[in-house]
Amino acid sequence: MSVRRRTLLKVIVLGDSGVGKTSLMNQYVHKRFSQQYKATIGADFVTKELQIDDRLVTLQIWDTAGQERFQSLGVAFYRGADCCVLVYDVNVMRSFDTLDNWHEEFLKQANPPDPKAFPFILLGNKIDIDGGNSRVVSEKKAKEWCASKGNIPYFETSAKEDINVDAAFLSIAKTALANEHEQDISLYSLVSSTIRAFLMLLQKQIKEAAVHVEREWTELLQSGVFVYLLYRNFRRP
Repeated sequence: MSVRRRTLLKVIVLGDSGVGKTSLMNQYVHKRFSQQYKATIGADFVTKELQIDDRLVTLQIWDTAGQERFQSLGVAFYRGADCCVLVYDVNVMRSFDTLDNWHEEFLKQANPPDPKAFPFILLGNKIDIDGGNSRVVSEKKAKEWCASKGNIPYFETSAKEDINVDAAFLSIAKTALANEHEQDISLYSLVSSTIRAFLMLLQKQIKEAAVHVEREWTELLQSGVFVYLLYRNFRRP
């Protein structure tokens, strides 16, 4: 089995359900946008390779569910992250108000060595809606929040219109690179990490949602989390 030397950057994307986390990732990695909304079940991830200066970088971007019933799964997915991206909808005040909760919960679950120095980036999404006339969170208010958290970088984006998406993720990659860890990446290591996260998701579903086991298992099977992740991320062109 061939093992290539490169830099793996694990990025976690957090925010309320419906703010556009999955759409931002799909626009960045696959250059596509769908009007149809489907809530993420537990977690999903995509990968993208890019060159930063003389470094070959593999971004492993984790899209986590915004629903409350999945939030306690955080420890399974947050550990080992190099950067955390917080996303809110500029048209929904509640999605901005909950940023403090997402910020604190990530630090609690990920338990980084130096919480104050851990890199975050904030994305204010859906700036295209109604030509910006329906937004309720001003850019000034968002930047003030970033300043209160140690001058977190801030971007305003639109997944639908592909506004600032590439620039935001390039900044995310560079920010994560400053917090990166070199490691050997092989098919085995990536598959094993995916399996561990998937098994913890199943354990959570069975343990805390026994009343809804049949419905939740149906959702998991329909989403094809395990098989689809392995096929999509590890198939060769």
